[in-house]
Amino acid sequence: MNFPKDVALDAMSVQLLQLLEGYDPAAARLMAAEAERQATTLELIASENHVSMQVMHAAGSWLTNKYAEGYPGKRYYGGCEFHDGIEDLARERAKQLFGCRFANVQPHSGANANTATFMAMCEPGDTILSLPIKSGGHLSHGLKVNFSGTFYKIAEYDLDATTELLDYDAIATVARACKPKMIICGYSAYSRVIDFARFRAIADEVGAFLMADIAHIAGLVAAGVHPSPFPHAHVVTTTTHKTLRGPRGGLILTNDEEIAKKIDRKVFPGTQGGPLMHIIGAKAIAFGEALKPEFTVYCQQVVKNASALAAGLVKRGYRLCSGGTDNHLMLVDLRARDANLTGANAEKWLETAGIIVNKNGIPNDPRPPVATSGLRLGTPALTTRGLKEADMELVANWIDRVLGSSGDAATVTAVRAEVRAFCLKFPLFH
Repeated sequence: MNFPKDVALDAMSVQLLQLLEGYDPAAARLMAAEAERQATTLELIASENHVSMQVMHAAGSWLTNKYAEGYPGKRYYGGCEFHDGIEDLARERAKQLFGCRFANVQPHSGANANTATFMAMCEPGDTILSLPIKSGGHLSHGLKVNFSGTFYKIAEYDLDATTELLDYDAIATVARACKPKMIICGYSAYSRVIDFARFRAIADEVGAFLMADIAHIAGLVAAGVHPSPFPHAHVVTTTTHKTLRGPRGGLILTNDEEIAKKIDRKVFPGTQGGPLMHIIGAKAIAFGEALKPEFTVYCQQVVKNASALAAGLVKRGYRLCSGGTDNHLMLVDLRARDANLTGANAEKWLETAGIIVNKNGIPNDPRPPVATSGLRLGTPALTTRGLKEADMELVANWIDRVLGSSGDAATVTAVRAEVRAFCLKFPLFH
């Protein structure tokens, strides 16, 4: 296999590729190419991260061989003794990490966690109040083509048109008018601190449940870098990747025993069958990593890096929605730099240069979702590699060189070479 000698892989990954090379060369080539891509590019998608080799290999372990429908001590299959232990370990660590009484670690994804929560807390046709996806919400919070918009009546609150911030007084006014069964806070593209206590006060006033989807900020919450939704939210959902730096999966948390029972029933058998025990094993390991003091230092650096990257972009003429960032991400309005620049073109040009981002609509974006006027950038993956504030100046400069050249081939090629050489100084596994 022609795998670049300058790309460092851990020993188990090398053995896997060597095994596959003779067994399934087509799969081996693709996996090797993806390993090289990750090793030699800068990952700035706010919802992505790089797991440790321990988490990665646990996710591909023999734990995948077992059906374990049900919950520890109450399985529908025999042979689950050690899987019970793995799931209990994940649950206990999740509770310790977030300071809550109950945790369900079985959801396959954040969307699955939200599906089970909707079913546990609401009846079909109930009104749910949430931020629309066009303003930074999640698709599983009420998008019409999603289950949430299909089976529930969705009412919307929005950001203040001028400040692009949450307007809690306006949200309260909407809540009083629509009397929702549940209010959702937590977002996919909001760069400011969320006032969970204020949301709970609004929910209590109108007799609603409060659900906090902290998929993006879960790691920051666990590390104390962002305020916790507890004790304010009735239910908290999250993914286990992103800032939490675990395997791709979901998690549901609560302090209420009756709600916990409903959640468990709606995860299994309500929405899922057999849990992915290999992923639950990887979640347990990731939660253990997040309980260590080093993880707090990591999350603090994520926020410092985001602030530094934001400053570097503003210095080069870009506008940040809401005026800046308090967390790991920023939403960049490209029009301030170039009125004709679209998120779609920016994403394409930057990927060719080895800088991975995603196009994203900005609040009240005049362009359609396939084009957009913005980019969503985040620093979790860069920080995992070991980058610091000074490195963010380099990243901002590379971004601006590519976009300022309108994707000029020579510029993109030059930046790609610089990015590759830079990435090799920060190996993913070290």
